[in-house]
Amino acid sequence: MVNRDSNWNRRKFINTLAIAGAGTALFRNRAFAVSFDDLDPRVAAIVANTIGVDSHNHIDVPLVASEVPGPNIDLSGEMKRSGFSAISMTFALDYQKLQNPGEAYDRFLNGLAAMDAQLKNNNIKRALNMGDLQAAHQAKQPIVIQSVEGGHFLEGKIERVEIAYNRGLRHLGLLHDSDASVPLGDVYTNPPQWGGLTGFGTSVIKECNRLGILIDLAHANLETLTAALKTSTKPTIVSHTGLDTRLGQDANMAKMMRPRLISKEQAKLVADAGGVIGVWTHLAGSPLEYAQNIRALVDVIGVDHVCIGTDTKLTPSYRPGGGQHPERIGERSNLAWSEQKFGFYFVVVDALLKTGFSEAEITKIGGGNYCRVFEAATSVNK
Repeated sequence: MVNRDSNWNRRKFINTLAIAGAGTALFRNRAFAVSFDDLDPRVAAIVANTIGVDSHNHIDVPLVASEVPGPNIDLSGEMKRSGFSAISMTFALDYQKLQNPGEAYDRFLNGLAAMDAQLKNNNIKRALNMGDLQAAHQAKQPIVIQSVEGGHFLEGKIERVEIAYNRGLRHLGLLHDSDASVPLGDVYTNPPQWGGLTGFGTSVIKECNRLGILIDLAHANLETLTAALKTSTKPTIVSHTGLDTRLGQDANMAKMMRPRLISKEQAKLVADAGGVIGVWTHLAGSPLEYAQNIRALVDVIGVDHVCIGTDTKLTPSYRPGGGQHPERIGERSNLAWSEQKFGFYFVVVDALLKTGFSEAEITKIGGGNYCRVFEAATSVNK
């Protein structure tokens, strides 16, 4: 990422970093013991001028009332280190098996309560519309879009969509790994049994369209995806996946992730409906390989329909019982790759430049495309 031939003068470079909200302290920390003098100024300029968004980032919090709000997390610091202006801050309810009626809803409310406390501690707000994203970027203030991965908390009660909306939810992952007690559709890693999108799933999509919540079709099989695209009157997103022709160098990881990848045909369905697809990091061994995975998808559906959706974590993992647990290699956003010298968005922008993308194209991939579908989904006349 060193640009020794740059003719930018030092003052202009420092001003660029100031615009980005990234001073010396951003890079002289325990994760990145390097000087900002080593950062390519083109990268700093693009990061400064982009509303960079990760469309799927897990922020682990306790889901049990007695453990809320959990250990304090440095979400603000990690966001500033990453270079992202915003993240779609998500959590899932079904990592631990759901057994009793009402349990999923309790976990959902506890998770939101924990996030309320953590956001307050970090002086971060939830974006409720595109205006909030723009204002936060102008003020150089990190912001989050509240998401949940899976509609398990609904438990067949459509009125809970509006309750969630009133709590700040603006991005709903319709499905996750396990079926909800009242299923919404077939999950791509499970044997199909619902014929695609269910009647309740259809009602949830329509309610999200009415209220102003972005629909996320990650984890949906082809039948569910196709029906959902026909049902929604607003553009949708598949927040985290990869093209099924890009399997990476790790055979075991490729085997595990293969069912979760999207085909060219499926990708074109999403793009033709005005949607956006997020590319994750799981099958990329370096920032350059990640940029090449983005390039492969852009070549299929166009630069207006691809975004960043890491499926990583900016903050430490949390597990039931309390405490933060060691992460697997690549699980943390700002430490996604072993030789990473700067925060996630900085190294990705650098790799995208090296892959031949223009500044305008990076602005779209880095956040502009997500912002477009987010604005379309959340702009409603009530």
